[in-house]
Amino acid sequence: MIRSQFQTVGKNLFSCGLIYSQSGNLSIRMGDNLIITRRGSQLGSLDENDLIETGIYRNNRATPLASTELPVHRAIYRMTSAQAIVHAHPAHTVALSLTEREITPNAELISEITRVPVLGWNMKIFPGALADIIAEALKHQRIVVVHGHGSFAIGQLLDEAYNITMALEESCQVSCLLKSIGVNI
Repeated sequence: MIRSQFQTVGKNLFSCGLIYSQSGNLSIRMGDNLIITRRGSQLGSLDENDLIETGIYRNNRATPLASTELPVHRAIYRMTSAQAIVHAHPAHTVALSLTEREITPNAELISEITRVPVLGWNMKIFPGALADIIAEALKHQRIVVVHGHGSFAIGQLLDEAYNITMALEESCQVSCLLKSIGVNI
């Protein structure tokens, strides 16, 4: 059951172009533990060996196998009520994050979100960076974007976090298209 949720969302992220090859990661909370995708796994074709269970507050023998974004996932679970996290690298969202400090989604595509903060301006971005900053922002948002890197979305289910990621990317795609023809929004 858990594996099929990861596989479905992973395939959807890949087929919609929200991740590439070995990018992105997924996790769900299980009490004081989390299940997260393996470091370097291909989300579009996950198998049982690609899901790593480790602690939210402590390491175990499986921890070194977990995604390099594990510190961010742990911080989000410690600081929010999220039950699932999707980290993706949607191209249009990343493109806008290079020029905007805040993304205003198209209200028709995402009616419940009026702004999405872009975090990490003038900071060194690397896997696992900005964990506390991302988690703090997600106390008040369902999705945030890291400057030049990608998005982190939360939900009660992986599907919810995927849906908000997809909706933001669709909105960013429209914004990029409008900007390409000289229409400023």
